[in-house]
Amino acid sequence: MRFAVSKRRDVATARGRGTRAGFLAAGLALALAAAPAAAQTFAALPSVPSTAEPTGAAKPIAAWVTFCQAYGAECAVDRNEPARISLTPALWSTIVAVNKRVNKSVRAMTDQDHLGTPDRWDLAEDGIGDCEDFQLLKRHLLAAAGLPKRAMRMTVVIDEKGEGHAVLTLITDRGDLVLDNKTSQILPWHRTGYVFVKRESQDATAWVSLGGVSSPVTTANR
Repeated sequence: MRFAVSKRRDVATARGRGTRAGFLAAGLALALAAAPAAAQTFAALPSVPSTAEPTGAAKPIAAWVTFCQAYGAECAVDRNEPARISLTPALWSTIVAVNKRVNKSVRAMTDQDHLGTPDRWDLAEDGIGDCEDFQLLKRHLLAAAGLPKRAMRMTVVIDEKGEGHAVLTLITDRGDLVLDNKTSQILPWHRTGYVFVKRESQDATAWVSLGGVSSPVTTANR
């Protein structure tokens, strides 16, 4: 995540993006080397796809807007990319490996405890992050592995505690599948137990409603 005070931010800037890229590349290599868990087999994926259908426009989380100002490429939508991932056993193994690796390698901490701010979206560059940072890093690594970013959408939900939470939705030909930092089990969206509020649009740098309750202001839990 981005550093909270100006002195540390200056150090990060001086080091440049090379350090960041090295961390991400190393994480990707390790993720692809990891073996998927038996419970996460390709054959176990749903045979009948279930999708969360957008119901209209939605206002983005404020911290996402700030994130996009600093990481424009992470938010840009390329409409030439596929809007859906055609899953294969090889792609599924990559997804499972990246999900598990990021969940194990990033230390969970709220933005308030880590940075002294209620909510900040980032790529967990220093190895610490909360829910959205896990998912943004996963998407970055999966896109680097060749998956279409347009089919991987940051999503805001209400979790089992009634709090705002961020997950990553993969829109696939086997339905909408959810990557989460609370578990390394990848589940169909309707089996997570979450209330789905909104997610990034597939057609523009914007958000769409998923028909859930009123949106949380932040996605600040671990």
